Amino acid sequence: MATHVPSHPDAVALVLHGGARRQDRSAVSPAQLSVLRMVPVARRIARAGRGRLGVFRLLNSSRGWEAEHTPAQDAEWALAEIRKRLGELPVSLVGHSLGGRAALLAGAGPGVRSVVAMAPYVYPYDGATKLAGRRVLVVHGTEDRVASPANAAAVARALSRSTDVGFISITGGDHAMLRHGRRFDGYAAEFVRATLLGDRVDGPVGQVLNGAQHVEV
Repeated sequence: MATHVPSHPDAVALVLHGGARRQDRSAVSPAQLSVLRMVPVARRIARAGRGRLGVFRLLNSSRGWEAEHTPAQDAEWALAEIRKRLGELPVSLVGHSLGGRAALLAGAGPGVRSVVAMAPYVYPYDGATKLAGRRVLVVHGTEDRVASPANAAAVARALSRSTDVGFISITGGDHAMLRHGRRFDGYAAEFVRATLLGDRVDGPVGQVLNGAQHVEV
């Protein structure tokens, strides 16, 4: 789903939602909360791009994370479709929860320049992903009771052995990113703008881009 697509974008952001599988339903609804939560994220990125960014939101083929077909594969499909439509442009993947995991695991794809994982639901072994040459930002709340901040930090440390990774810890932030939501959304938008368009940014994201591996706010 397109949030904003200028006629000649300089780069593209692909926004990925989370959402666990439910026993009674595997289909993804555009109205489910995990999907709707990414609407303001995508809009914030589009505004930050000032007409230079194409911004898309992906609707996964199914809920949760299945061994047969994962959200990371959905992201790879979406990247291929974007290349068909817009050509070879630099891309940033921005995902929340399982979407954050998908962004990291699909981040080695063609054209991906940066990845933002927001409250990512990850496992320590996800740090074995090869993302050399990408810039990575992980944003996680300290009060997340769904996705482990410790797991996310472990993955960030592992990834930092081969690429530039920054971790912003938001004091009091929760998994749904409702508390301090403007910080979550704003940091993602700033990181995308800086890594895709070369704009200078200050604050915690600026610190990460200048080499800080862990910033607490």
